[in-house]
Amino acid sequence: MYVEYFGLNDFPFRITPDTDYLYMSSAHSRAKAYMEYAIFNREGFVVITGEIGSGKTTLIKKLLTELDDNVLVAKIFQTQLNEVELLQAILVEFGLNPFSARKVELLSMLNQFLVNSYLEGKQVLLIIDDAQNLSKRVLEEITMLSSVETQKEKILHVILVGQPELNHKLEDPDMEQLLQRVSLRYHVRALTFDETKEYIVHRLKVAGIAEQLFADDTLPGIYEYTGGIPRLINTLCDTSLTCAFADDTASVTKLEFDNAISELQWKKYTGSRSAKNEKSPVSQEDNLYEMHDVDVNEDSDENMDVKNVINSAYIPIASRALVEISRQLKRIADHFEAADENKMSDKK
Repeated sequence: MYVEYFGLNDFPFRITPDTDYLYMSSAHSRAKAYMEYAIFNREGFVVITGEIGSGKTTLIKKLLTELDDNVLVAKIFQTQLNEVELLQAILVEFGLNPFSARKVELLSMLNQFLVNSYLEGKQVLLIIDDAQNLSKRVLEEITMLSSVETQKEKILHVILVGQPELNHKLEDPDMEQLLQRVSLRYHVRALTFDETKEYIVHRLKVAGIAEQLFADDTLPGIYEYTGGIPRLINTLCDTSLTCAFADDTASVTKLEFDNAISELQWKKYTGSRSAKNEKSPVSQEDNLYEMHDVDVNEDSDENMDVKNVINSAYIPIASRALVEISRQLKRIADHFEAADENKMSDKK
């Protein structure tokens, strides 16, 4: 349709994950760095969350293209599975045939594969996308799988990627064993307004055109209606270019933008449904980052947006800090216990 009309080589705003078009914002760069850290430093668990359409799957695909040959990867994108089905899916990804085996046999097959791979100098990585759909029992099974280790390092490395509901699920008291194994935890935020502008220019350049096809007065509207979510930006920009092509205009003006909004029947972005429904794992009373001294209307959108930004930024950090404090206290307790035992031995 509009590809030849605007002199493009490709559709710049497809919604399917395409690593060629990946725009590395500061948040996406950090998330990718965390995943790389988990692999190359042989960490156990890394949890990456983000809103629907924030680019998590594209990040995974980008990471996979850069891995060494000695890294064996099982990629699970279908997560409506029970424990047995998950084990089968993992073993299939590693090239095994598990469908006639019982659970005990599946665990034995996987453990043997992990040990053999380690002895051959291979790293084994399990990446699960849409991990928020996993049941607690399946998450517990993954925790048990990750317990295969040597005296110095984990043999199976796990990256859980999902929507914000995953954080809420991990904060459940029943998930304490898994949470304590999480070494890195990061939330991929939406793009800022400036990043949204750069994102649009970036995708147009990759598609073969350097000039800006969107009038400056359309950019604030694009951000207001998409909230900086890449998938929504793609949908709105693609529809806007289609409207410009239909109207035989050289670029997307405010008129074409308004037509696109009308056709999509969109309202201004106010946050995802999952973010609204998700309860904070930290109560209002216990939230150290709640802004008690801000003198603004309690129900104002601006106040709530600022609070949400602060809470989403610091709550995961606070949770990880508490886990680390618990580890440090255990080390201290073990140290004193060993010291007491030495004293008793000396007395004897």
